[in-house]
Amino acid sequence: MALQLRPNCEYCDKDLPPQAHDARICSYECTFCADCVETKLFNVCPNCGGGFAPRPIRPSREWRPGVCTTRQEPSDKRVHLKYTAEDVATFVAGVKVVMPEER
Repeated sequence: MALQLRPNCEYCDKDLPPQAHDARICSYECTFCADCVETKLFNVCPNCGGGFAPRPIRPSREWRPGVCTTRQEPSDKRVHLKYTAEDVATFVAGVKVVMPEER
């Protein structure tokens, strides 16, 4: 199963197209921009508490049959946090001191 490649940052709603180098995901595919991960979330996913990794770039060219953005289209469904900025800040403050591999 391919990653959804969600089209936006869940925090600030910045567009994150499939080729975005600043897209970050957690293990549940929660998607945020690098700026929000670094300056607001401090590498803490506000949805699950996990850490983030750079989202891989899906090839736009079909190098192998059926494997590219035109054959496995990215999601067009925009996702937004269900928590307020204050809720996120409180949650992140309590979790960011724990290394992601120990959460």
